[in-house]
Amino acid sequence: VVVVVVVVVVVVVVVVVVVVVVVVVVVVVVVVDVVVVVVVLVVVLVVVVVVVVVVVVVVVVVVVVVVVVVV
Repeated sequence: VVVVVVVVVVVVVVVVVVVVVVVVVVVVVVVVDVVVVVVVLVVVLVVVVVVVVVVVVVVVVVVVVVVVVVV
């Protein structure tokens, strides 16, 4: 049950991040020029990577804690 909850949370977080990134990119592309677009894309990529890493770490910690508690 806990694993299912964790997986659902991860999926939701990833989907939200992707949607936000897409919206930001679209807005930026519509509003401003190419240089800014490139800079924003790099920043967004970095943010996404950081978020994904944090989510993965949290999930691993939660799973380990659950396993330890259950065992």
